[in-house]
Amino acid sequence: GRRLCPFAFHRKEAAESMKNKSIPQAASPLASWLSYLENLHSKSIDLGLERVSQVAARLDILKPAPFVFTVAGTNGKGTTCRTLESVLIAAGYRVGVYSSPHLVRYTERVRVQGKELAESAHTASFAEIETARGDISLTYFEYGTLSALWLFKQANLDVVILEVGLGGRLDATNIVDADVAVITSIALDHTDWLGPDRESIGREKAGIFRAEKPAIVGEPEMPATIADVAQETGALLRRRGVDWRYEVTATQWAFTDGDGTLAGLPLPQVPQPNAATALAALRASRLNIDEQAIRDGIAQATLPGRFQIVSESPRVIFDVAHNPHAAEYLTGRLKMLPKRGRVLAVIGMLHDKDIAGTLAWLKSVVDDWYCAPLEGPRGARRRNNFWNIAARRRNNFWNIWEKGMSMIASRRHGRPLSTRRSQKIPCWCADRSTPSHMLWK
Repeated sequence: GRRLCPFAFHRKEAAESMKNKSIPQAASPLASWLSYLENLHSKSIDLGLERVSQVAARLDILKPAPFVFTVAGTNGKGTTCRTLESVLIAAGYRVGVYSSPHLVRYTERVRVQGKELAESAHTASFAEIETARGDISLTYFEYGTLSALWLFKQANLDVVILEVGLGGRLDATNIVDADVAVITSIALDHTDWLGPDRESIGREKAGIFRAEKPAIVGEPEMPATIADVAQETGALLRRRGVDWRYEVTATQWAFTDGDGTLAGLPLPQVPQPNAATALAALRASRLNIDEQAIRDGIAQATLPGRFQIVSESPRVIFDVAHNPHAAEYLTGRLKMLPKRGRVLAVIGMLHDKDIAGTLAWLKSVVDDWYCAPLEGPRGARRRNNFWNIAARRRNNFWNIWEKGMSMIASRRHGRPLSTRRSQKIPCWCADRSTPSHMLWK
């Protein structure tokens, strides 16, 4: 069984904190609801299943669809979910996906049949959650998770795909029992919450495993703690390189597991390991999926902000890498591109991320760094946060905010702005570590 945390926020205190706050209605704008949710709970992150489970039970949404995939992992969750979704839709299933955080719009977090829902659908769902929760306090993420489950239940879906928000064992998505659990990768991130090493993090993420259900692991160097949890829970562990594997050539790839080999598969537009992990999960699910649906779904799966080339002249790339593990992959992809000039990186990070470790991977492919300070208390806005690191990297480093203010000041004093043109190639990466903004990195 799952371990539940005790209430971290007493009901009396929750009710007291909401006095004099205007509660939005079903017809209220989505922005009003999101502002309300951001201030509803005393903590932005409050891991535990007790409160959210109670509200879910009241709403009867603990089984949002006949079949559920739950996807955890340090990196690669979004593209793994997207590949699962793409193949399942190609196979004729009605599919819902819950993913977080979003890049631009909150509505990105819930997809039905590959499409976002209208804002009015979300506000109607929020109103249902508000009525059901009574005096139980919920975090922004818990509220959003319950809303997604409610929307999925109304949509009469065949399959729901849940992306874990943080960790796994105590994440709000874990109130739902997964028919197939997936761990994409294990690396150091969110160590304050999940533990100081890969073993601790692996154990937390394996908390989504269920007895006698497949547990797919795409991490090639799997911590032993994941196997320990699989044995403790009775999950059916299927490991990359042991129970399944894949091989890639210049034009195609092949996948092999205990059921045989699928050869001549199209190269995916998402990272190859994540496409293979998704395929391992689909094969383990025993859902009725023909080979053509697999080929079509893999070929069509894309996701914004994942090495997204939005322009070729100059070349502009968006990527959400925000930790050393993701930066290592991004560096490899950049090295595969033909060098056409200097590379500029516009970067904005949260101060509690491993900034030094992330930049260390990218230093070999970046010529100049441009710091874009982020809004909010977690944003790394101080110039020295980046200057000190960049100085050790021997790269040029510029502060976009200060540069912009200098340009504005020049214009105000009648001085012409510089018209010097750059021959450099931009590399633009995105950090999606906060819930309400598109943060470029």
